[in-house]
Amino acid sequence: MKKNSFFSRITKCAALALVFGIVGGTGFSGVNYFLGDMVKGQEAEADDTIQSEKIQPVNKVTPVISKDISGVVEDAMPSVVAITSMTQQEIMSFFGRGQTIESESSGSGILVSEDDQYLYIATNNHVVENSTALTVQFSDDTTAMATLRGTDPADDLAVVQVALKDLTEETRNAIKIATIGDSEKLSVGDAAIAIGNALGYGQSVTTGVISALGREVTFQDESTGETLTSRLIQTDAAINPGNSGGALLNSDGEVIGINSSKYSDTQVEGMGFAIPMATVKPIVEDLIANGKTTISGTPYLGIYGHDVGEEAWKYYNMPKGVYVAQVIEGSGADTAKIAVGNIITKIDDTEIDSMDTMKKCISGYKVGDTVVVTIQIANNGEYIEKEVPVTLTANTY
Repeated sequence: MKKNSFFSRITKCAALALVFGIVGGTGFSGVNYFLGDMVKGQEAEADDTIQSEKIQPVNKVTPVISKDISGVVEDAMPSVVAITSMTQQEIMSFFGRGQTIESESSGSGILVSEDDQYLYIATNNHVVENSTALTVQFSDDTTAMATLRGTDPADDLAVVQVALKDLTEETRNAIKIATIGDSEKLSVGDAAIAIGNALGYGQSVTTGVISALGREVTFQDESTGETLTSRLIQTDAAINPGNSGGALLNSDGEVIGINSSKYSDTQVEGMGFAIPMATVKPIVEDLIANGKTTISGTPYLGIYGHDVGEEAWKYYNMPKGVYVAQVIEGSGADTAKIAVGNIITKIDDTEIDSMDTMKKCISGYKVGDTVVVTIQIANNGEYIEKEVPVTLTANTY
């Protein structure tokens, strides 16, 4: 294990860094975020920050934290790490020949658990996605190689592991497992402290407040094209490039969220987002216990559809659910003989009343899982209910 100061990387920092991690070379593909109805339909720019021309100017509010937080930060810092990811990309040379280039990108992570063999670190999926090598740098500046334990792209979460045998006794004494807080008990206006590997310079601290809770943010994984909606914590604590995967703390130093993105626009100040620990905890525990790396793409039924609106089910006696407009050939729905015109009303024990409900339900499964889909089949003006098992396939387009 070698000492490697964070500041030795300053010259590598790109001026136009991705919000999801400072980019060396091509950087992370990352995910693009959209802020609910405020920027619905507005795609993010190439720097992966949230962009919008339509949002109105807002007055900047400078948050005030009433007490000295240096002790809180000092206690929490050993639980946060810097993660360096090496990736490879094929590009065409000037002469039309393919060549492989290697790039280095940085993000953050949180020490969440350990057992007899490994130290487990929670981070964002986009921090480690497509990596060929991962290096973790601890609060004492020592480094160790890490391996991927599992990923959950649908929730932009991942766990990497470091073998304890690769750590010196001094490093093991210097670091600590993070204290996890209850994000369900947060209130708007509570103090918020963000720690992460900002700009790849090393661990830094920003402060602010909880600006909103349960903020619906839609994100798109550029590697799969899949679009999903998450409910995130909004904060005005600065979330800078490289902060992805780092900790959002309350005033007691407890981790209440994993920093994931920011909203960036010349007319907007202080709109960062974090995945709440109420969402993170069960997913990370599952990744640690079982490991789960999604097959290329995310799970889906294999249909295109639309909601059966109130007028349809009230005046035309159609069941409330999702009308199947198209079935993708070779998908699980196709294999299960779900047909155009069927209406999906239930998946396992979840009532399906819209496409959004169906997508959220499916996102809780893995590729290869089998679910029981309840469909309504039209028959001479009436509907016959039928249950069919569907094995979820990967959405790779």
